[in-house]
Amino acid sequence: MKPEHLLVAPILIPLFAGALMLFYKSGQHRTKRIISLVSSLALLIVAVQLVGVANDPPGQAGVATYLLGNWAPPFAIVLVVDRLSALMLLLTAVLALPALVFASARWDGRGQHFHSQFQFLLMGMNGAFLTGDLFNLFVFFEVMLAASYGLMLHGSGTLRVRAALHYIAVNLTASLCFLIGVAILYGVTGTLNMADLAVRVAELDAARRPLLLAGASILGVAFLVKAAMWPVCFWLPVTYVAAAPPVAAIFAGMSKVGFYVILRLSMLVFPAGVGPAGGFGAHLLVAGGFATLAFGMIGVLASQGLGRVAGCFVIVSSGTLLLVTGMIGLGGPGGLLAGGLYYMISSTLAISALYLIIEIVERDQSEFASILAVTAEAYGFMDEGPEDADQEIGIALPVSVTILALAFGACALLLAGLPPLSGFVGKLAMLSAAFNPSGMAAGGRMPPLALAFSVMVILSGLAAMIALTRVGIQTFWAADEQERPPVALVEILPVLALLLVALGVTARAEPVLRYMDATVADLRDPGVYIAGVRDAPRVIRGEEGAP
Repeated sequence: MKPEHLLVAPILIPLFAGALMLFYKSGQHRTKRIISLVSSLALLIVAVQLVGVANDPPGQAGVATYLLGNWAPPFAIVLVVDRLSALMLLLTAVLALPALVFASARWDGRGQHFHSQFQFLLMGMNGAFLTGDLFNLFVFFEVMLAASYGLMLHGSGTLRVRAALHYIAVNLTASLCFLIGVAILYGVTGTLNMADLAVRVAELDAARRPLLLAGASILGVAFLVKAAMWPVCFWLPVTYVAAAPPVAAIFAGMSKVGFYVILRLSMLVFPAGVGPAGGFGAHLLVAGGFATLAFGMIGVLASQGLGRVAGCFVIVSSGTLLLVTGMIGLGGPGGLLAGGLYYMISSTLAISALYLIIEIVERDQSEFASILAVTAEAYGFMDEGPEDADQEIGIALPVSVTILALAFGACALLLAGLPPLSGFVGKLAMLSAAFNPSGMAAGGRMPPLALAFSVMVILSGLAAMIALTRVGIQTFWAADEQERPPVALVEILPVLALLLVALGVTARAEPVLRYMDATVADLRDPGVYIAGVRDAPRVIRGEEGAP
């Protein structure tokens, strides 16, 4: 098989796997698990190969393309892989496999068609990362959302149903904005192919430019909702905490779809310094990124339930990435975005692992138990007296709790950005770029925007350290006479697998950062993507190797 034929595999594999499992009866959980796990493992293998293709694409264009139906661009339904899309595919596959293994312990049997919906979700996410035109982006976006609705409702409980209804209402509104924005862009430019759109926007006359920017703004609202930018992020914490743990784990990656599309369109269609519309929306992304980051930090410190803390960490991650994207749109140093992409991997892995840990450690207590514990400690109602003087300091921890405590500590280090794990490397890369003398203003003074960014990144790490230390002490260190339920091996292994990947990213920080630097270089040169898509060759029947 030619390397470029791999591009369609991340869509076809989950499509066929999900459709096949629909023919099995609801009670055949074991068969469905096997099919779903094999599909996810195949996706991981393909994603690794596509990263290699992105590093060494066929031809001279710099990207690999796949023309569905063998139509010529811009009329073709084209799939495109470059370093950014390959990175997102790999991150999705890495999150999917541990989530499925964790679900096989108990969660996949609590409703019908869990594995089919999970595969269709992967299909939508992979399609969104690979597609080269806005209409098919809308199609894959809707496939992803439709599957996420079913996964959000998986299981039972009033809280889950209420949160799911709010989630569906918010995303239906976002989908409407998406459709309106796409219609306006097509009416103004006559194309929805992203590479062709970039060329036509640069050539657009001044009379039609306001309508173009209005359409782009409406379209951006849809993805800012999915990326959880303030003030349209209020749905996220309650939604993720109400979802089943393996669903929340994969949702941590799904929230990055909005960031991916915003980054792609900003760097391709509205690149900084190119044409009258260059850098469009960058100021809004900077302001929204600061607000989102501040809101997430406040939420991390104010939340008492561990699930809500994890949801606020998703908002902190989104705010950081949106802020970096806006600064790049204003002409900031490329190292900011390279460090931001590295930070995205680290934070997403940590948040996904944290959602799995939460389900295990809070299985024996309600959400109100942790809230009452915090309140009692704050007001000094904890039991203490002479009879406690002879008690042994600390508690004896079983092996499973010890492993979970160490895993929780690793998640805390990753999210707080403390050494020696990858969270520290990502934040250090961003701060190094912000403090880079070449990016400073005249006279060697640091630009106010870079200084404010550095302060917010450091404060977000401090907020994470305070919140997770507090929750960790209450969960793993405070005396608890109630016996914890048993933990299955298939529940601990996915957590350890995610953290091992984070450890591998830390150990291989230099080559990973080189990959991020190359990704940013490609993004800052939109001509590479445009030429790769518009000049994509059709397969002529009768050529050597042609079907």
